[in-house]
Amino acid sequence: MEPVKRWWLWLTAATAATVALWLLPAAAWAQSGPGVALVGNELARSPRRGGTGLLGGCCCLVVVLAVVLAVMLVRRRRQPPPPPPPGA
Repeated sequence: MEPVKRWWLWLTAATAATVALWLLPAAAWAQSGPGVALVGNELARSPRRGGTGLLGGCCCLVVVLAVVLAVMLVRRRRQPPPPPPPGA
């Protein structure tokens, strides 16, 4: 079971680092004033080229959240209960 824990820890750390690598610069760019408004105006003017849009993005987030919650619940149920404190 120890190799599985190590693998899971490594995967989680790599995922967190990747998300931080992409989200932190995007958040910093979004805070940087008028350039963001120009991009928003351009996106509003450009014609739709297909894609899923806001509804598809929200649906994707809900599915990912449901999977994460399901995995957490399964893992929590499989863990043995903690041992009683030493004096009880």
